[in-house]
Amino acid sequence: METVKDLLARKGGEAYSVRSDATVQEALQLMADRNIGAVLVADGSGEILGLFSERDYARWSIAKAHGTHGTPVREIMTSRVLYVDPRTSIRDCMELMTEKRVRHLPVLENGKLAGMVSIGDVVKEVILHQENVISQQAFQIDQLERYITGSL
Repeated sequence: METVKDLLARKGGEAYSVRSDATVQEALQLMADRNIGAVLVADGSGEILGLFSERDYARWSIAKAHGTHGTPVREIMTSRVLYVDPRTSIRDCMELMTEKRVRHLPVLENGKLAGMVSIGDVVKEVILHQENVISQQAFQIDQLERYITGSL
């Protein structure tokens, strides 16, 4: 099975972040501009403090019954962030995301941020893998049929 490293090699290792004092509006604007569902939240030195996602914003907005976009992201971010290693299999990512009910996993390699994978990235990889398996099976069936009928 493919690994996170393989996935990042295809999609790229970009992971976007905002400072913890960035406003919700600033984080949402970055997410909209980049068409992403989450950003990492870091301090001035680049240390990851949390993750701010569309889900965090939706839950906060509903709970507060308003959408104060001037609120700092540190007040509503998810501070307990799960990470994966580039050697993690796509299957293990899917299991972790399902079990822990998370949609984004930052990738750390030797303590440094190497990228981020989303549930969409993982599902796409699983589908591509299945399509490759089906294609290989169809080729093998065709070759066996040719052998049996003497068409080879």
